[in-house]
Amino acid sequence: MAAGIGRRLARGGPAMTQYTRDQVYAELADASARAEAPVREVTGLADGLAVPAARIVDRGEWIAAAADSMSSMLGASGSDAEPAPATSEGLMSALTAKAGGFQAGGLLAFLSSAILGQYDPFTADPATGEDGVLLLVAPNIVSVERKLKAVPSDFRLWVCLHEVTHRVQFSANPWLRDYMVDNIATLTAAGDETTAQLVNRVASAVRNDKPRESGVLGVMQLLQSPEQYDAFTNMMMLGTLLEGHADHVMDAVGPAHVPTVERIRAGFDARRTAPRNPIARIMRALIGMDAKMAQYIRGKAFTDHVVEKVGMPAFNTIWTGPETLPKPDEIDEPDRWIARVL
Repeated sequence: MAAGIGRRLARGGPAMTQYTRDQVYAELADASARAEAPVREVTGLADGLAVPAARIVDRGEWIAAAADSMSSMLGASGSDAEPAPATSEGLMSALTAKAGGFQAGGLLAFLSSAILGQYDPFTADPATGEDGVLLLVAPNIVSVERKLKAVPSDFRLWVCLHEVTHRVQFSANPWLRDYMVDNIATLTAAGDETTAQLVNRVASAVRNDKPRESGVLGVMQLLQSPEQYDAFTNMMMLGTLLEGHADHVMDAVGPAHVPTVERIRAGFDARRTAPRNPIARIMRALIGMDAKMAQYIRGKAFTDHVVEKVGMPAFNTIWTGPETLPKPDEIDEPDRWIARVL
């Protein structure tokens, strides 16, 4: 239902002739393959592994893939719901599920025009049958490159450098997928806390003076159990590392392979921080997109500092396991991570 609603609500992409569309798809497929070697060289990861083909999609296909990924992700974490019995409670459960599907569909429709690319570790690659597929959303890449007046071939390769880095991260470190699954299982577990207990816990937290995060993170901290918030924090820290590391690699590789990289970076950063209409601002706040933008900035600053200080081979100790990932107090003070881990 989420996939169907999302496809119906999604906006059409930029106008393209069939010739232009075919050319865009071919160039993105080529760019995703060409990006792999320089990314592996800079990161020192995934050496010798096969280079799978990327999947080039439109907005509707991305929505379908994202819905499949959500299902696979929840199934892998053991969070699939049992069919509801044919009772009044079962009917209410079915109605709640349909409402959730409608909400998820609206969210997917909103995101479908914003996502340039995505590495999905939870969905099997149709070509290989193995977990993990790189998706590149062609109409969104074309839309942004036109708005930035970027050189199309340069912008497409630049985007691929970032997204291929995610593929390299997961290919070289298969434990990352299992780590995500474990944390998702904790996040989606149905606890035994009643509504009254939840209200009492939130009220108690509001009354005391214990410091809390601001914005969306603070709300999550209030509403989740301590175990769920720890899992949420783990996911946020991992996301910050993955995105920051990818941005670092993109900038390290870019000057040698993307002639107009400085102009692209300046335009893209300006686009990230540009004023938005009130509805878009509300939506971005509700789904945490601004927190996502902060991940890029904080994660890149962390990666830049550690790599500059100790080099990429020592930085790669971070991929050893969950215990070597940065903690919340280390992201903004990377010397703490260096002292603890290295």
